Amino acid sequence: MIGSLIDTMARSVEDAGNAVSEAFLEPVVRLGVTGLSRSGKTVFITSLVANLLDRDRMRQLEPAASGRILSAYLRPQPDDTIARFPYERHLNAITGTAPHWPDGTRAISELRLSFRVRPRGLMGGIATLGGLTGPRTVHLDIVDYPGEWLLDLGLMEKSYADWSETALARLATRPGGQDYLGAMAAADHAAPFEDERAETLAHLFAESLKASREAGFSDCSPGRFLLPGEMEGSPALTFAPLPPQPGAPRRSLWREFERRFEAYKSKIVKPFFRDHFSRIDRQVVLLDVLGAIHDGPAALEDLRQVMAEVLGAFRPGANSWLSGLLLGRRVEKILFAATKADHLHHSQHAQLTAITEALVREARDRAQFAGAETGAMSLAALRATVEETRQHGGRTLDLVRGRRLDTGAEAAFYPGELPSDPMRLLAPAREGAEKWLDADYQVMRFAPAPLTLAPGEGPPHIRLDRAAQFLVGDRL
Repeated sequence: MIGSLIDTMARSVEDAGNAVSEAFLEPVVRLGVTGLSRSGKTVFITSLVANLLDRDRMRQLEPAASGRILSAYLRPQPDDTIARFPYERHLNAITGTAPHWPDGTRAISELRLSFRVRPRGLMGGIATLGGLTGPRTVHLDIVDYPGEWLLDLGLMEKSYADWSETALARLATRPGGQDYLGAMAAADHAAPFEDERAETLAHLFAESLKASREAGFSDCSPGRFLLPGEMEGSPALTFAPLPPQPGAPRRSLWREFERRFEAYKSKIVKPFFRDHFSRIDRQVVLLDVLGAIHDGPAALEDLRQVMAEVLGAFRPGANSWLSGLLLGRRVEKILFAATKADHLHHSQHAQLTAITEALVREARDRAQFAGAETGAMSLAALRATVEETRQHGGRTLDLVRGRRLDTGAEAAFYPGELPSDPMRLLAPAREGAEKWLDADYQVMRFAPAPLTLAPGEGPPHIRLDRAAQFLVGDRL
């Protein structure tokens, strides 16, 4: 407890010093980018940076449209302990002669993009600060981290017994759960601990989480079981849920799993929150809403519950120099963005946005109550399709056409019509419906299209400029 108090005080002093430096020298905005698997984090960051460097497609980003961004350039990241986001490699993947989707996020990384900005004064002229006039430098530090890790923050307030109860209830109804439950039932939880038994149970539990994720479920914590990184095989990642075992001996399987669960929280989850997550100013949460709809009512409801539960981890509220000194930084703005809008004709984008707004309503209400500004939209960080309209069976269908990811062949696709009323999806999802009764929503996976970019153009997108305006436009 004393160590935690000292660490918190030291960080408060450091944050206060940084706040003073930023206010009078070169401001820094830390933008967190997260989302669960296949939500498009890597492509979002790559396309955002490319379009901030070459801004001809960023017409809805006011500082770019007005010419107040004089230049933008990549700088060495400030944190020597975090991997650099491999922007150039990912850009080559999506814009090269054989475009392909880059590898997904597997660990935390960071990238610094610096701007020379002409400030806007009260009368529209050049702003003055402390007698100095002219352009200023503003740094944008983009922090990429797996959304699966974000789910772990909800474990901090739970005991091993509480977490086990919840996890076992999920396993009973999800794919892959029966294999683990069978092995768990055959084990003697009060017997002396053995590494081999622990490794077997932990492996089967991790496989059940992977099966749940493949089936479209969002709440698959602990997140490091899916993306272990350098921690793979460590005791802190070798545990699993067990039913209550009152009076279990000290060195039994149950007691050792309880100890490892606490070590997971204290040695993995807490340092991530303390060292990285708690320093974020702005946050974008990417959601594969179309994928959840395709996977069915249970997947959509699971995504809704996850968004409501993890919002408290963002510590939302309005930043100020004083709040940074006394309470630590808080997230000022949160954008919930449904990705892959290019998989729909633009005539359905309004429905996708409305479904996203309804899906994260509870999360947004909590954030706004705490003083944070929130937004919701649908976007495509990299547009991989074109639109067309065809006559079919006496109907006019709005389609998208692109290159299929599995075969490479060109294909036109009609995914089905999303309802104008989001509750036609959310209500049956909350009621536990097994499938959609009145429609069948399909998803086709498209490969990135070959690009020919003119000088000054970033990759084509849908509403990425509006997302940038909401997230950082005021700070530029």
